[in-house]
Amino acid sequence: MRRSAVSLAIVLSGSLSAVALGGCASAAGDEDVSSEVASDLSANDKTAYEFFVAKGLKPIQAAAIVGNLMQESSVLPTSVQQGGPGRGIAQWSIGARWDRTSQDNVKWYAGTKGESATSLNLQLEFIWYELQSFPVYGLSRLRAAGTLSQATVAFQDDFEVCGACNQSARIHDAQQVLTAYGTGSGGGGSTGGGTGGSGGTGGGCFSSTLGKEMPSNACVQSTSDKAWYQCSNGAWVDRWNDPTPCVAVYPL
Repeated sequence: MRRSAVSLAIVLSGSLSAVALGGCASAAGDEDVSSEVASDLSANDKTAYEFFVAKGLKPIQAAAIVGNLMQESSVLPTSVQQGGPGRGIAQWSIGARWDRTSQDNVKWYAGTKGESATSLNLQLEFIWYELQSFPVYGLSRLRAAGTLSQATVAFQDDFEVCGACNQSARIHDAQQVLTAYGTGSGGGGSTGGGTGGSGGTGGGCFSSTLGKEMPSNACVQSTSDKAWYQCSNGAWVDRWNDPTPCVAVYPL
């Protein structure tokens, strides 16, 4: 919920004193702007993100796909679902999109390309083939998504069609990807909508602390370290780094 932009004093611990709405407090926490975010990601995550950006998707849309793949398989092309039919980075099912569905299965596609079905690049290319070839997998909805959350849920619902999806975890992982790789790539997160990257005017950010999408220039105190972030055009940033007044302030 957006609050009116009125002056609000916030008392922070230690040396920080009351802060007005136009300059709430500093550093960072679970709003995913830590310099350590990239260390939590793998080379495959980066490869996948850059692959989809190179295909023309916006950063929030590419990050949304990778966030889903991280939950499905940790982006491991040799991944096998324990006790289940899922295989590969998107956990395509044996008996269906992994090896059976006519002209829509990984093994068939690998054969047409002369590559291994467990190749990361082959599986990324197959995802793109499915998105372009079959409207049911939701490329139009993905492209229309204006926020990271919307894009993540679109790919989750239309492409993955998962059971117990853990939507919040997918959005969280997508945030990490955008934070680590979104800035400066192909225009950055120029449409806004997620954590990390540079965003366009009005881009929101999904807050792990509050469990919902926040408007641009909202300031949130993190649950992980009690520090502060501001949503700056689609990216959570250290509050000290953004001179723009907070439009809303959410202390713990």
